[in-house]
Amino acid sequence: MVLYIILAIIVLIIIGFIFYYNKFIRLKNQAEESFSGIDVQLKRRHDLIPNLVEIVKGYAKHEKETLEKVIQARNMAINAQGVEDKAQAENMLTGALKTIFALSESYPNLKANTNFLDLQQTLSEIEDNIQLARRYYNAVTRDYNVLCESFPSVLIANIFGFKKRAFFEIEEAEKENVKISF
Repeated sequence: MVLYIILAIIVLIIIGFIFYYNKFIRLKNQAEESFSGIDVQLKRRHDLIPNLVEIVKGYAKHEKETLEKVIQARNMAINAQGVEDKAQAENMLTGALKTIFALSESYPNLKANTNFLDLQQTLSEIEDNIQLARRYYNAVTRDYNVLCESFPSVLIANIFGFKKRAFFEIEEAEKENVKISF
């Protein structure tokens, strides 16, 4: 009888072990997939920026430094690796984009340009999609991190080297949407 109890306990431990391991793998894959969703939206934004800069160049010839900062921020964002570096670079890019939209206030003809208006609308939609993708990634990351820290799954995490993931966070100053006003 004792042998059956010991055998049952061993089977339960193995089943629990398999359950938590598979849960880690599922959440890890969901986090990677959701981060790729963020990357897709960021690429759309990065691809839009050169067009925006070209339109602004035609109207704001004296704003070369501002436009160069936007391009530099875009290049840094494209080359950023890892969640934390990407989040920081994207925060810098968002700040640089805000300066372009502030420029439109000084150039009424730019504000009236239909291409500029279309690009602003598209950028606004992309920003909304980025926000949704970040929220999903952060929700999956939260679930994964809770699994990494809670008992008994922390034992499996330590055995197989599952480490906490970084959230894709934005800085407090960047939490405002890119302002598009006319």
